[in-house]
Amino acid sequence: MKTDSDPAGPARMDSIERAHLKDPRDASHVIHRYEVDGELRDLLQRFWIPVWSVPPGTEAPQKVLQYPVSLIVVSADYARFYGVVSGLSTTTLSGDGWAVGLMCAPSAGHLLTGAPMAAYTDRSVDASEVLGDAGRVLTDEVRTAMSADPRSPAAHRAAMAAYDGVLRRYLPVDPEGHLVNRVVAFVESSSDVTRVAQVCAEFDLSERALQRLVHRRIGLTPKWLIQRRRLQEAAERLRTRSAPLGDVAAVLGYADQPHVNRDFSKVTGMTPGGFAALHTDTG
Repeated sequence: MKTDSDPAGPARMDSIERAHLKDPRDASHVIHRYEVDGELRDLLQRFWIPVWSVPPGTEAPQKVLQYPVSLIVVSADYARFYGVVSGLSTTTLSGDGWAVGLMCAPSAGHLLTGAPMAAYTDRSVDASEVLGDAGRVLTDEVRTAMSADPRSPAAHRAAMAAYDGVLRRYLPVDPEGHLVNRVVAFVESSSDVTRVAQVCAEFDLSERALQRLVHRRIGLTPKWLIQRRRLQEAAERLRTRSAPLGDVAAVLGYADQPHVNRDFSKVTGMTPGGFAALHTDTG
C-alpha cells in the first residue's frame, strides 16, 4: 500500500484534502494515509489513520464534506459503519487518541450491508451490525495492532491487514458496483459536469435508471453527487487561492456568485469569503 503522511502543518493539496475543511490553526493531529492497491481497489479506496493529542479542556472539531462512499472506522472507543453524510460531517477530537478509518469504494456499501444504502444515509451503526462476528474480530485485531504505538508504520500495516482479511470475502464486485464506481469517478473528475443529463449521456442511462442506481448504491441522488463535487472544488480553490473569490462561481459553473454563496454557506456554515479569509489570515 502506498503511504502519504500528512503533518498537521501546511501540506500538499490533493483529492483527499479537498473534502477536509481543516482549520489551518488546528495542530491537534497527524493523519497517515494509505492507498489501496490491487484487486481490492474496486471495493476499497484508502485508509486514513489520525493520531491526535488535544490539550485538556479543549476540543478540535474536524469538518468534512464526505465523499459519496461508506466508511468503516475503528478506534479505542468505538467501531462503526457510516453511510454517506449528506451535509457536513463533523467529528470532535478530545484528549489523546487514534482511529483507523477505511474509505470504501462507491460499490462497497450495498455489498457489505446487503441493503439499499439509503437506509444508512446520515447515520452510523456498530460495525458488527453490518459485518457480524467478523466485525468484532476486526475491531479486536485493529485495537491489538494499535495498542503499543499508534504512530508506528508496522502497527498501521497490521491494522490494515485486519480489514483486508475481513473484507476480501466480498469480492468480486458485481457489474452494477463497477458501474457506480465509474459514475462517481466521472462526476468527481469532471469539473464541467454540472447537469444530471450529462451523466446520463456519458453512461447511456435514462435519468430514472441513474436515479435508481445512485439511490440504491450510495443513498442519495445524482444531483447531490454533482453539488458535492462542486462544493469540494470551491473549498479547494478558496483555500489555495487558485481563483479569486469573484471568479469561483464562474469556474465551477454556477449562474452567479450568490448561488455559490448560498450552497456553500448552507452546507458548511461559513460563507465562501469567510472560509477564504480564514486561510488567508493564517497563510
